[in-house]
Amino acid sequence: MSLTVLASAYRLKPLHRLQRIQAHMVRTRSVMSSHVEPEVLLEKVGRTGVITMNRPKVLNALNLTMIRQIYPQLKKWENDSETDIVIIKGAGGKAFCAGGDIRAVTEAGKAGGSLAQDFFREEYILNNAIGAYRKPYIAIIDGITMGGGVGLSVHGRFRVATEKTLFAMPETAIGLFPDVGGGYFLPRLRGKLGLFLALTGFRLKGRDVQRAGVATHFVESNKIPDLEKELVDLKCPSNADISKLLESHQKQSSLDSEKPFVLEKHLSEIDRLFSSSSVEGIMQNLRADGSDFANKQAETLSKMSPTSLKITFKQLQLGAALSLQDVLVMEYRLSQACMRGCDFHEGVRAVLVDRDQNPKWNPSTLDQVSDQLVDKYFSSPAEKDLMFT
Repeated sequence: MSLTVLASAYRLKPLHRLQRIQAHMVRTRSVMSSHVEPEVLLEKVGRTGVITMNRPKVLNALNLTMIRQIYPQLKKWENDSETDIVIIKGAGGKAFCAGGDIRAVTEAGKAGGSLAQDFFREEYILNNAIGAYRKPYIAIIDGITMGGGVGLSVHGRFRVATEKTLFAMPETAIGLFPDVGGGYFLPRLRGKLGLFLALTGFRLKGRDVQRAGVATHFVESNKIPDLEKELVDLKCPSNADISKLLESHQKQSSLDSEKPFVLEKHLSEIDRLFSSSSVEGIMQNLRADGSDFANKQAETLSKMSPTSLKITFKQLQLGAALSLQDVLVMEYRLSQACMRGCDFHEGVRAVLVDRDQNPKWNPSTLDQVSDQLVDKYFSSPAEKDLMFT
């Protein structure tokens, strides 16, 4: 999802992590400054376009104003003969981009404002532009990368993780689904890994983000400035030239290279346990297995919105056979249906507003979520469908 569902690197329980990030964002907004920094920096360095999300105090959270600056600049650089490549990164050293502002969207929805439509529509158009970009696009995902940050990076040709990268798609915990093209890239990860990440919100860190297939390369954080300089110095580089440079820096980054992938010993279990024609079937597999790993996943899923779990399951099923553009059209329909539903608003209330960590999902169990209800989320909205120009 494009919103700050977004767990932080703090060693807290998932819901507490969400609360810490949102509270940090709210506190920061209350601090007035005589000097207002631009929320996004758009610079030209030689023949390289550089985008920097510049809201470090709120973990570079993405808002509609930023989207409306990034999209036209990307299109301009794409058609500019004096621009060879684009680099996108986050300021502050803690986050690439941790998502957006959940409260702004929910409050606008309750007030009858258009933000919920405008934000999702324009963000998804930006996601599609990144996926179709004709020039090399390099995302330096050095830090927290969730929600909107995933959409700004994962569809680009090159995604560079560091030991500080923290990736997750935890939207089912607040009554949503993994959007920003999650229905496209998640089912294309190996085996059932993408479905596992989508349903459970499991967090990947550092080199494991590359091992999972979310990032294309791994470079140690302290080597990123040198990498950026060398990228800028390349003369009319092809994708192959950039890949060669990234591979060279990756070979020089030995940190954690001897550690196995955090899910390595569970991959066959994930494929077996998450191979089912329904979420109920997955839960049955997990409970019947009885291993510590299976029990932990069953416990995690039992806390998620049942409706979100079923929507996400179908989203990835359908997305596996769709183009990115068609997935984004589908996800726009889902986003608007979720705005009209109750679980998203209840999830935000329980996790970020009242913080009782006790959402009252409606329906409250998987068996109460009918196929007919799920299908309604995938139908065309009463308002206009997402359109690409």
